[in-house]
Amino acid sequence: MHVTHTEIEVRYAETDQMGVVHHANYLVWFELGRTRFIKELGFSYPKMEEDGVLAPVTDINISYKKPFRYGDTATIKTWLDDYTGLRAIYGYEIYNEQDELCITGTSSHVLVDKETFKPLIMKKVLPDWHKAYKEAMKPLQQER
Repeated sequence: MHVTHTEIEVRYAETDQMGVVHHANYLVWFELGRTRFIKELGFSYPKMEEDGVLAPVTDINISYKKPFRYGDTATIKTWLDDYTGLRAIYGYEIYNEQDELCITGTSSHVLVDKETFKPLIMKKVLPDWHKAYKEAMKPLQQER
């Protein structure tokens, strides 16, 4: 299974009055991880959109376990949790510098036509992405 690692340093503007990262910012971090995941597979979100295809979020889940504060370094692990050809579900785990799991979540996406918002099947409109997503779902080969 393909897993990307995206490291970010918490910026002051991401924190709230309590001095911790505001909960909505973790969704932005998910997007950073997802964009890196797609880039590592050899593709580009902007290019997909230029070609008339969008990938809106249809569902998002997040669980907060430990907070981040200004100056902390976060590592976002992102992978393809499920892929049906119509819907892609990305998984996320965000770790702190002590390698403690702080945030978990998933986001579900479908492809739609940019003009009509009608659903699209990835295999038909982005066959290279479809192939790469199928490959990214395969478990890592165990060393013997």
